[in-house]
Amino acid sequence: MATRLGLGLPQNRQYDLGRDVPDVARTAEGIGYDSLWVYERALFPEPATQGLYGIEGLPWPDSYRHVADPLVTLTLAAAVTERVSLGSSVLVAPLHVPFQLARTLASLDAASGGRVIAGLGTGWSLDEYAAAGIRPIKERGRVLDEVIDVCRAVWGPDPVRHHGRITEIDSAVVGPKPARPIPILLAASTRKARERLVEHADGWLPAGMSVEQVAAQWHALQDLAAERGRQQPIRTVLRANARYSAKAREGTDRNPFHGSADQIVEDLLAHAEIGMEEILVDLQSTLRDAEELKDVAAEVYEKARAAGL
Repeated sequence: MATRLGLGLPQNRQYDLGRDVPDVARTAEGIGYDSLWVYERALFPEPATQGLYGIEGLPWPDSYRHVADPLVTLTLAAAVTERVSLGSSVLVAPLHVPFQLARTLASLDAASGGRVIAGLGTGWSLDEYAAAGIRPIKERGRVLDEVIDVCRAVWGPDPVRHHGRITEIDSAVVGPKPARPIPILLAASTRKARERLVEHADGWLPAGMSVEQVAAQWHALQDLAAERGRQQPIRTVLRANARYSAKAREGTDRNPFHGSADQIVEDLLAHAEIGMEEILVDLQSTLRDAEELKDVAAEVYEKARAAGL
């Protein structure tokens, strides 16, 4: 079975939100991509109080200075497509009120005919939590747990009931309902996060790692699932943060998914071989505009399929 391929939608500063998102979404569906994806960055602190991913001294990429709202972006794509799945990799769940997030995702799924994939994570930015977090960052894991519980309740049959630390629903009718059960996928790299995924989620969203790193984490997740007696398969969607170059990059220390279309496809194939059933290729950060994004997306897709992906 061929690996499913997804494309990151244009959210960064060089793109026109209202014009380019529908254009790229329609084009990607026509090319043959299986899914369209968004990510979330709420702000760009200046000066930054912490490094990227919380790593001291690691600068934030310039592309994070302007990231369009992920749910608005997905809605624009949903309105002009018919087939592709519509996913987030990832929404920073604790920056959203659980009840409102559940309703928005349900409405988008109903409107799109059952195409939403809810990819959630806890985030890491102190500044984002200071501006938008509904609880302190030290409580982010517990907030994510409640977001998942609220989503399951709101998407389920009426009357909806939920009694949590953040959300209180005594008994209510809540609509619209999703067109089908929305899959919840989680970013999970720690033991605690893997436990949450195995117990409460449908799939895994690894990102930006070498084949060896992804394989090690995938084996750890599978081992934990077997240990806990999980019967349901774990869906995988790998995020490939690509940096395209018209010329091949030299050297053996090239970062994964950095280089020419052929080199990006080489890395896609390597990750597919370890069991990644779907790969989202996000090309937007280093390309000039939507026309270049569409051209490179077509080149990568055609080369990937020609290579047997």
